[in-house]
Amino acid sequence: MGEPTGRGPDTGGGTVPAGDHVLGVDSGGSGLRIAVARADDPAARPLATYASNEPVRTGPHGIDAGHLLSQLLPAAEELRREVGAVRFTAGCVGAAGMATLGDELRARLPAELATAFGVRRLALAADAVTAYAGALGQRPGAVVAAGTGMIALGTDLTGAGGWRRADGWGHLLGDCGSGAWIGRAGLEAAMRAYDGRPGGSAALLARATAMFGPVTELPGALYPRPDRPAVLASFAPEVGRCAADDDAVADGIVRAAAGHIADAAAAVCPPGAGSAVACTGGLFGMGEPLLAPLRTALAERLPDARVTAAAGSPLDGALTIAAALAGDRLTLPADLKLLQITRPAPG
Repeated sequence: MGEPTGRGPDTGGGTVPAGDHVLGVDSGGSGLRIAVARADDPAARPLATYASNEPVRTGPHGIDAGHLLSQLLPAAEELRREVGAVRFTAGCVGAAGMATLGDELRARLPAELATAFGVRRLALAADAVTAYAGALGQRPGAVVAAGTGMIALGTDLTGAGGWRRADGWGHLLGDCGSGAWIGRAGLEAAMRAYDGRPGGSAALLARATAMFGPVTELPGALYPRPDRPAVLASFAPEVGRCAADDDAVADGIVRAAAGHIADAAAAVCPPGAGSAVACTGGLFGMGEPLLAPLRTALAERLPDARVTAAAGSPLDGALTIAAALAGDRLTLPADLKLLQITRPAPG
C-alpha cells in the first residue's frame, strides 16, 4: 500500500485517459450510497448509482472495514459492469466518523480497492468534507451539514489555513441546533408542560404523546437505546410544525437552533468578503420555520459572506473529489484525519 500524504496532489491539471471512471462512496447513519462518474467529466455527473439502507457497523476498532467492503465490493463491481468501465482510476470514500473512527478503513481500503478495481488514487474523507465538496465544490467558504447531528467545516484553500471545524461533538457534548438538539428541547418542553413547570408547551406535549405514547414512560424507553440521537431527531419535525402553528415555545426552540447553526458557520468561515456559505442535510427540509430565522442569523454574523444553495449531496461531493484527484485538480486541503490521500500500489 502506498504511503498516505499530508498534502494534496500537485494541481497541474493532468489529463485523464479517455474511458477511465471514478468511484464515489457516501457512508452514513442512513446507509451506504455509491456512484460512478467519468474521470474526465469536470462536473463528475453520476452515470450509475447504488443505495443500501443498511448502515455500516461500528465495532471496538471503529468503523467496520469488513462490513463496508462486504457491501461496497459487489455493488461497485455491478456498477462497473453497468457503465462498461475497465477500472476506477480514482475513488473517494466519505464516511461519518472517519476522523475519529476510521483507522481500520485507512488501513484496509486502499489495498482492497486497488486490487479489486485498479484504484490508483484514493481519498478517505470525513462525511463533512464530502458534504463540503458536494455543496461548494472546490471554492473557499463554509458548509454546515445538519441532520441528526450538526458540524460546520470551512477552508480558504490555503495549505496554511487547512480546515476549520466547529461542533460535530455528538448529542451529549454538542451538535447544537441539530435534529437531535431540537427534538430533545421539544421533548423537554413537553415534559415541562406535563409537570406544570414554566417553559412547557401543551402543543408539544400532545404531539409527543401521539408519537411516543404516555410521556411518563418515555425516559425508560429512550435512555437505554443505542440510537438515542436518531429517536430525538425524529421529534424535530414536530417541533417545526408546532412553530409553524405559532406555538411560542416551539418557535423559540427553532430560533435558538438557527442561532447555533449560524454560530458554527461564523466560527469556520474564512474572513473577508465573498466567502460562500451553504447549508446541507436533512434538517433543512424543516422549511421556513428554521430557514427564515437562519437567514437572519447568518446575515447578522456573516454580513460579508455570500449565502448560497448547496449544489449537491455528499455523494456528489465524493465524486467531485475523486474526479479532481484523477485529474490532478484537487485543491481541497489534505488532512490525515479529515481528507487523507493515498496512492495504493497496484494489486
